[in-house]
Amino acid sequence: MNVTDIPKLTDDIIAGLRIRRGDDVSYFLTAPLDEMQRGAGKLQKHFCGNHIDFCTIINGRSGRCGEDCKYCAQSACNHTGIEEYPFLSKEEILKNAKANQDAGANRFAIVTSGRALSGKEFDMAIETYKTMKRELSIDLCASHGLLSREQLRTLRAAGVTSYHHNIETSRRFFPQICTTHTYDDRIRTIKTAQEEGFCVCSGGIIGMGETWEDRIDMAISLAELGIESIPINALMPIPGTPLEHQPQLSAEDVLRTIAMFRFINPTANIRLAAGRKILPQNGATAFTSGASASITGNMLTTSGTTIKEDMAMLDKLGLTNRDEDCRVSTGTCGSH
Repeated sequence: MNVTDIPKLTDDIIAGLRIRRGDDVSYFLTAPLDEMQRGAGKLQKHFCGNHIDFCTIINGRSGRCGEDCKYCAQSACNHTGIEEYPFLSKEEILKNAKANQDAGANRFAIVTSGRALSGKEFDMAIETYKTMKRELSIDLCASHGLLSREQLRTLRAAGVTSYHHNIETSRRFFPQICTTHTYDDRIRTIKTAQEEGFCVCSGGIIGMGETWEDRIDMAISLAELGIESIPINALMPIPGTPLEHQPQLSAEDVLRTIAMFRFINPTANIRLAAGRKILPQNGATAFTSGASASITGNMLTTSGTTIKEDMAMLDKLGLTNRDEDCRVSTGTCGSH
């Protein structure tokens, strides 16, 4: 397939066509941005309706990570002055989860630093998830690194329905940003999580020095994996990391990437993550041109947006995050 006509491609995707590896999608890089956004918005409307999925996260364990990811403030290889602490108490996490639930978030995730959560801290996490499942109604997500099948199975039994594990970038570019584990390590974890019944949330970071071809490759790899939720982070260069002097992406580049990911992954939740502040009106235009989800509230190491602000934005745009308004077409583009 050779993409040269965005309106026709949009209609063809609605009719069942899917972009595959090897297709010529170079036109995505030169097509007028407004044309890309209109097509992506039409796909979003068809597959996701007016529903926007909101998830919130808490940094359950911070810093002292032995991996060498060049973008990360929490790597011990980098010197960012980030606060370091062990796994938070069940009471603190439960309080935070309830506040996010009451504010209207769809799901809540505990995110921990390190290659993999293990030992007593993993046991603490399991007990915390069990308590949240018993006492709250919010959907639960986890992000604990390269877990084993047995750990993932235990996590699923504790009530967690979604597992977050980014591929970060293309296979080609991955060794440029991390050498302490491999791209295949991440793919293996994703596939194991899927086999254990999780909805997997996996995306990556743009603006790390990769090419547009790397972004296309990442989008196609996620489609091949059948990923249902795809967070797109725009790098916010953090002092003390090897990427601290990386130039910040333009809003146009981020919006084009979001639209491109919608064309390649039409039924998935394309989720705004770090870097929303780069976008016009804090992402409002993205919510009608490809992005059907967002991380909200206080984010890990970059400034985020409060749930209240996002709820007001949805109302102004005529959108909703209520589960009962979720439209499911050929994929799972809302609650999991």
